[in-house]
Amino acid sequence: METCDQSSDTPNFSSSYQLHKIESFQQIMALIILRQHLLVCSIHLLWTTGLIAGKDVTQTDMIWEKEGKDATINCSHTMGAGYYQMYWYRLKPGETMTQMVFVYENKEPEYGADFKKEKYPVTKPDAHSGTLTLKSLVPGDKGVYFCAVSEHSDSDALHS
Repeated sequence: METCDQSSDTPNFSSSYQLHKIESFQQIMALIILRQHLLVCSIHLLWTTGLIAGKDVTQTDMIWEKEGKDATINCSHTMGAGYYQMYWYRLKPGETMTQMVFVYENKEPEYGADFKKEKYPVTKPDAHSGTLTLKSLVPGDKGVYFCAVSEHSDSDALHS
């Protein structure tokens, strides 16, 4: 598993929870194999944890939804109002992690080259929360999705 550089410009997240989730995911997959005719499309979500003083970035844990339906992932954090930049990432089987979209409070999101607003709308109503929606799910949407937050480099000036 690759690790992420935790430099000051890098969003805060941790992969330590992933090992626990993989064990649970394998148990869920065994059940799904027995009932695969009921499930058309799945989205796996990674619960991310901040690395600063035990403060958390949390999100919807796992979503199972039928093809053609929409799926919304909620993300929130307790890291303070200075962490108002939110990033959404996707990891598909056999591919590298890709940044989908960057957004901050009440501003237009900035989408990666392969991602469109119509398919992946985001909301960011305040510094502490946001959502990513996957519209009209298709089997190609299967993957691990997660959010990360980052403190703006000028946030100390905002609080003085």
